[in-house]
Amino acid sequence: QVQLVESGGGLVQPGGSLRLSCAASGSIFSIYAMSWYRQAPGKQHELVAAITTGGSTNYADSVKGRFTISKDNAKNTVYLQMNSLKPEDTAVYYCKGSLGRTHYWGQGTQVTVSS
Repeated sequence: QVQLVESGGGLVQPGGSLRLSCAASGSIFSIYAMSWYRQAPGKQHELVAAITTGGSTNYADSVKGRFTISKDNAKNTVYLQMNSLKPEDTAVYYCKGSLGRTHYWGQGTQVTVSS
């Protein structure tokens, strides 16, 4: 059983930055694709960013140029660097690990962008 634990969320002013971390219970990043999703109140789950085992990345159009996903295999941690944050980025952010039909989710971390 893989466990994913997110951290790094909080309250930030518009234009500010946060870095989210997702720590895995085991060495999974060499075989699992990792991604970040978010869900705002009253809205559907949204894919924010993803990174493959080989390090290829893709992003939602709404965050391109502002967010960066990365991973440190040695630390079993995936990151989401979020810059130039906007109020519409406010949501609970979730980390997900995927291998075929197997998916693991973290518990989520709240990000609130407000002045």
